[in-house]
Formats: sequence, C-alpha cells, structure tokens
Amino acid sequence: MTVRRDFQESVRCHPDLVIGREDLFNSARDQLASGGSLLLHGPAGIGKSTVLRALAEEYGARARTVLRCSATESESHLPFLALADLLGLVLDEICPRLPAAQRTALESALTGRGESSLQRDGLALRLAVLSALRALAERGPVLIVADDLQWLDPASAELLGFAARRLGDTPVQILCAVRTEDEDYDRHLRACPPGTLSVRLGPLSRAELSTLLDHRGYHGLPRSTVREVHRTSGGNPLFALELGRALAETPAPPRPGEPLPVPTSLRALVLSRLDMLSVEARRTLLVASAGARPTLALLDAAGRENAEAECAQAAELGLLATEPEGPAVRFAHPLISAALYAEAPAQERRAVHAALSTAASDPIERARHLALATTGTDPDVAARLAEAAALARDRGAPSMAASLGLLAARHTPADGEPGEAERRLRAAEDAITAGETDLARDIARDVLTRAVVPAERVRAWMVVIESAGQALGDVDAVFPQALADAGDDPRLLALVRYMLAWRALLVEGDFAESRAEAARAAALAARAADRRTELMARAFQASSETLMGHPDAAATTRRALEEPQDPYVACHHNGVGYARYRWLLMSDQLAEARTTITALLREVRRRGMVESEVHFLRMFAETELRAGHCGRALELSRESLLLARDTGIGESASATLASIAEASGGDTERALTLAREAIGHAEEDGDQMYLSRAVAALGYAHFVAGDARAAVEAFGRVRELELGLGITDPARGRWHGDLAEALVLAGEPGEAQQVIDGAREHALRLGRESVIAVLDRAEALVRAARGDHEAAVAQLTSAQDRLGKLGNGLEEARAAFALARLRARYAQDPLQRTTAYDEAVRLFRRCRALPWLRQVDEALRAPRTDPAPAVRDTLEALDVLAAMERQVAALVMEGATNREIAARLFISVKTVEATLTRVYRKLGIRSRVDIVRLAAGRRAP
Repeated sequence: MTVRRDFQESVRCHPDLVIGREDLFNSARDQLASGGSLLLHGPAGIGKSTVLRALAEEYGARARTVLRCSATESESHLPFLALADLLGLVLDEICPRLPAAQRTALESALTGRGESSLQRDGLALRLAVLSALRALAERGPVLIVADDLQWLDPASAELLGFAARRLGDTPVQILCAVRTEDEDYDRHLRACPPGTLSVRLGPLSRAELSTLLDHRGYHGLPRSTVREVHRTSGGNPLFALELGRALAETPAPPRPGEPLPVPTSLRALVLSRLDMLSVEARRTLLVASAGARPTLALLDAAGRENAEAECAQAAELGLLATEPEGPAVRFAHPLISAALYAEAPAQERRAVHAALSTAASDPIERARHLALATTGTDPDVAARLAEAAALARDRGAPSMAASLGLLAARHTPADGEPGEAERRLRAAEDAITAGETDLARDIARDVLTRAVVPAERVRAWMVVIESAGQALGDVDAVFPQALADAGDDPRLLALVRYMLAWRALLVEGDFAESRAEAARAAALAARAADRRTELMARAFQASSETLMGHPDAAATTRRALEEPQDPYVACHHNGVGYARYRWLLMSDQLAEARTTITALLREVRRRGMVESEVHFLRMFAETELRAGHCGRALELSRESLLLARDTGIGESASATLASIAEASGGDTERALTLAREAIGHAEEDGDQMYLSRAVAALGYAHFVAGDARAAVEAFGRVRELELGLGITDPARGRWHGDLAEALVLAGEPGEAQQVIDGAREHALRLGRESVIAVLDRAEALVRAARGDHEAAVAQLTSAQDRLGKLGNGLEEARAAFALARLRARYAQDPLQRTTAYDEAVRLFRRCRALPWLRQVDEALRAPRTDPAPAVRDTLEALDVLAAMERQVAALVMEGATNREIAARLFISVKTVEATLTRVYRKLGIRSRVDIVRLAAGRRAP
C-alpha cells in the first residue's frame, strides 16, 4: 500500500470533523462500503479536505493499495503531475506487467524523460493508466484519494477519467473532493467512475458552529458573539475558526454594535479582488457594509451618486450577489462585508455612519448610525438611542433593544437622568427577553461593580439569578447579598423572595417551601403596589399548587387571574397565562388548553420573548401529544429542542419532551438518547424538578422499547424523586399507569396493583378523569395476569371509551391495543386473532404513533403465547408461580429460548432471565432443563 507522507496525519484526534456532518458521513460510508466512489464538493473552507481525510483513513485500511494526490493551483499547469503523485511510488511494481508501448509511454510521462504528450502518445497513455489500475486491483482493492480536483492538471484529469469510465467491476474506488462555489460540479464527475455519489458540504448551523468552536478551545464566547460569528462566517467552519482565533487574541471582546475582528488571513482571502475596484466604488461598498439592509436608494441618499454602476462593477468581480428582483444590495458572502468594514480606518467608518444617520428612513437605524458616528457622551444622542430601544422593544426585537440600550448607556453623561446604570440594567433585561443570558449576566455584573443604590443592585442581582436559568445552585451565594441589599424595602424584598421560591423548587426540591416563598413574595409586592411582581408570584404559587395537587390550587389560580393584569406577565412562561394553561391541561380540558397555548406562543413570538417561546413550543407539543397528534408533537418538540440548544435555555425540559414525543411517534433509540441527555442537563444544573420529568421520560422510552425491567427501575426513581418534592397529583407526570403496566410485564402484578391504588386515591380527590382511565387500563392488565379474563376485557373496553371521549387519542389507542392482545390470545380462529388488532391499528395510524404500530406488527408476527394442553395441566399444579412466571415457564416447557420468550411476551431478555431465577427459587430447581424434566414427569402416565 502506498501512502504519501503528507497524508499520514491522523484525524482521530479531531472529533469536530463530524460536527454537523453525521448524515453526510452515513451516506458516504454506505456508498464506499458498497464499493462505489464518492465526490465531495463545496466552497473553500467548508471542510471537504477534513472529511476526505477521515473517510480515507477509515476505508484506506480495507484496501490493499491507496493512491493519493493533492493538486495545487500553482502546479496545475504541469502536465502529468497528479498522475506522477498517484502512480510514482508503484511504477516499479506495475511497469513489468504492462505491454511495451504502454510501459514506454507511462514511464516517459511520469519521469519526464522524453517528450511524451497526450497528442503524441494519447492512446498508449490512456491504456497504460487503465492497465496499471487493473494490475494493482488483481492483488487487492484499490482506493484513489484525490483532493482539490479543480487544480488537477488537464492531462492527468483526462487520463484518470478515461480509466475510471472503463473500470467496470474492477475493485477500484475513487474518493475525491473539489472546490465549487455553486452546484457546478458535473464536469468533475468525468474523472470518476459511473455511479459516483456526489455529496455537497453545506454550512454549519449556529449550534453546530458553537460546538465546533468549543471543541477547538474557544470556550466562553457569549452567545451573541457566536451568533455574529455564524452570521459573518456564513456557517463556514474555516472562516468561523479564524474569527474565533482572532477573538481569542483580542484583549477586549467587541461590544454590542461593534464588528468582529477579522484576521489578516481572512481579509487577504476575501479582499484580494478589491484592488480591481475604483476608489469610489470601494467607498460605495464600505457604505453598504455599514448598513443593516443596504439598498441602491439608501446608498444614493448617503451621497453615493453612482451607486448603481459601482455596484454592478462589484457584482462582476463576484463581491456582490446579483439581485435581479428587488433593490437590495447583498454581498456575495457576509465575510466580504465584515472584512471591508474592518479594513477601513475608524475616522472613515464614522463618516460613513454620519451619512447613514440622515439617509436611513427607519428611526432605529438612524439612531444606531448616529451613535456609531459620535464619540464621547452626548445626552441628546443617548436620549435618541433610548427612544429607539423602546421602539425596538415594541416591535418585538429585544436583542436590538439591548444593543441600542447599551449604546445609550455609553453616551449617557455621568450626571444624566436616567443614569447609565438604569439604561444598562434595562438593556440587560432586554437581553434576558431575547434569550441572550450571557450578555445579560455580564452587564449586570458590570453594574454591580459600581452601583451603590439598593434598587439598582437588587435589580442587577435579579438579572444574575435569571441568567442562571435552571442552574440556580450556581448562584447560591447571590441570594444573601440580594437580601442584604433589599433591606426592609417591601418592593425589593418581593423580588428576592420570588427568586427564593424558584430556588426552593429547583435547588432544594421542596414544593411546600417554594409555595410558601411565592406567597410571601406576592404579599410583599401587593404591599408595595408592585402589580407585576405580585402577579408573577401568584402565578408561580398557582402553578406549584397545581403540580402538588394542593387543594388551594383552583382558588389561587382564580386570584392570579384577577384584574388588573399586566400584559408582560400574562404571556410570560412563568406568568398567569401559563398557570391557567397548566390547570386546563391537568384538568383534561384539552381543547381550551390548546387555544390558550397557541395564543401565548403567538404573543411571545410577536414580542421576541425567546425563553418563553422555547417553553411554549414544548407545552404546545405536550398538548398535541395528549390529544394523540404524535406527528405534530414530534415537529413542535424538535423545534423547541433546536431553539433550546441554540440559546442554551431550557435544554433539559425540551429534551425531556422531545424524548417522550420520539417514543410516541418517532424512534425509541433516539428517545432513550434524548432522555439521558435531559437527565444529564438536569443533574448538571442541580434541577430537582426537571430531573424527575427526565427520568420519567427515560422510563417511558424503555417501556415502549420493550424493556419492562429497565422501565420499572426508572419509574421507581421517579417515585422517590416526586415523594421528596412533595408532588401528589398523578397528572403532573402521568407515569403511574406506565409503571403499573411495566410491573405486570415484569411479573409483579401485586406491586402493580399497589401503584394503581395509591395513584387512584389522589386522582379521585383531584378529579383527574384521564388519569383514572389510564389506571383502569393498567388494572385490567393486572386482572388479566391473574386469569380474570372477562373482568379485564370489560375494564379495558370502559377505559378505551372514556379516553376517547376525553380526547386522549394515544391513550385510547393503547387501550385498544391492550384489548386486542387480550382477545387475540384466546382467539381460536387465526383470522379472529388478526382482526382483533384492526381497531388498534386504525387508532395508532390516526395518531401517527409509529413505535406503537411497530409493536402491533410484532404482536401479529409472534406465535400464540397460551401454553399447549399438556403444559397447561402441568402449570395448574404450579400455583406457587405468579402469572408472568407461569407464562415464562410454559414457554420454556415448549422449548423456547430466552430470546424467543422475550419476543413473544414483549419483554427484555434480562426480564426473562430475572423471571426464570425466581421460578427456579420457588420450584426448588436449578435450571431450565429441570423445568422441562418437571413437565415431562407431569405428562408421564
């Protein structure tokens, strides 16, 4: 095998090479594993060479010979250079096996001796390359790895293409990469065998790029900065890493509104064509780079009279993207705009902003440009910026409001009113609304270093606490300081007490203390006439009582809904609207709950409230899941999870719901992965409330996947967690029925009945009709396991009917499935056995519950599980065994293996093994062979 030295660097130490490329890698691997060839293409810096090396290392080990070449632009004029790279090291091996004419032509081309050319020795050279590859392939598979195919010298490209088209079934594969700025890669396929798969590498998403930066050591970048890196780089990994390096080398990170530092390496890469522009055209492009949404009209108003012609010149050079429709001026890549702006002197940039401050039609844009054109403090500029921030806030652009607020603070004089601290704190609160928690925290910390006014300090502490999200344990030391700053002021104390209510819930896992703190906060806020804080505290108290199953929950919810209301609180994810929605959902009023959550989601999107959007998307998904709309729930949960990962907000909660949605309507393996991810986030944050939900999601995923024993273990942990939290309402997590059913499958019907009885007591007290129906479904399975077939059928029929009337589509379908399995088990006619599942199939299809449909398919394929008559007679004498133990023993007597038993009974192999251990102990035997002997003895006359 030939390996050139410059290709020997291992890529195993670079886990970032697969970030955002998982699907691409899977399709590439499938293609190469099937013996096909692969062409990777995309723009410069997109990661083609990295992916190429990774694939070459993985699949090169399977080939006997690996031929490699990597062309460069400066050497692309040298004929046969790439061919020499490919075949030079194997020339001595293959030449003796070639016909004389072919050998002479190939040696001449590769060594440079003689005057070989395609014109003179065309046919001989073409045949020589083809023969050489065939000769190498006779001794084992050949892999050709060619990077930067666009720089391949024409002679080598022609010869390689000729051979590739004629290889047929010869075990020669080509793995190559080519730089393309668009989809124009077809001509490069001529150098590849027929059937070559072409794969385009696209830009990374913001979340993927953030992960890449983190892998490369650029930790701790604010999310607002990462967002700007993503925008500037266009998702290009190379550009993003260079920007990350420049940020790491910059002593002070850029402030909001300031451009990213663009390193010299990238400036040279994208600005080389600027030298071909006229001076005036370059100035016009600078104005365009400073504008948020530049148009020809804006450039003209800013004093660029020949903007249209100058932009046309820039478009011809590839600096601007042509826009045949519309007046927008758009750079071919955001990096061109950033590099052009960074290259300009500060004085020239200020002049451009001064021109745009009068040319722009939007008051927000005018204010922003005025600020960037002004140095030092200026009360009039600060006031205009504050007005623009308020306008952005009203438009639902809190991120822009935060940026403008910081600019206003920067231009506020020391004796200004409102002061700099006030404006910075308002900007921090806007950043919280926008989901930019790291920016908000940094602003608040900066305020705390200088502020002495108690109200400002407490307000800053509240931002620090809010920016911690679910990880309130990380800011535990803040609470005593905030209480000390609040003193005896009821308004300030109300703010701190409200946050202490959250701490009691998330850190201590104590619903009772949390509820008490919320009540204290509401009373203090009412005394201080702080209606917003009072309503937030009342809403929190109502939600806590609802989740606890507290008898005052309904009354507290009504009190929280009393007028006057605050529009912000009404749509906040911890506000009054949420408290009402949670009450409706847990009270089985699904239609009204859906209407409520839809309106809340629409309003927070209008306001730009990102954190609330994350949570309301999740709640909308939960509502759809309850209604049995699994496909829609899956879409919404994935959207919530994507936004949560992008912002770093509510990741545990969103991953939890996404896991449940996947287990119900998607893929159980992904459900298990997401549940474990959610548990990891909750444990890392010290979040007791969402930890129990995440573990419950894991239990449900195990249950749907058929591992009853693992489900029992997970739900057992949930039971302990909720007992510690003080949660008694079974509608909070709705896991009790699943635990009972898993216990039945694990051969523990007695324990299952205990779970049902305990949950039913609270469900009856609180009027949770759907929970009662699900518990009845589980109890029917307990009765079936104990041999009470008729009672089980009647109870299942009733449960299915009630769940259908309540609109719980998936639970209704599950009841129909349980009923079908029960009827099919005792059906004598095979046709009756099959048709018993028709209703369950119809309902699961209506729900788009794919994992459950797969369970139906498995049930239809499985043999009957009722024992043969002789075995049944034997088991009747073994009354010491529980129902599940009797079933397992019966199948052992029939000769079924543990894996076959698991498939028939829809349990895991581990559950079968554990059940057999109990059977051995109860019967006083040692192995499954003894069970067979026991059965034989019973059958003997």
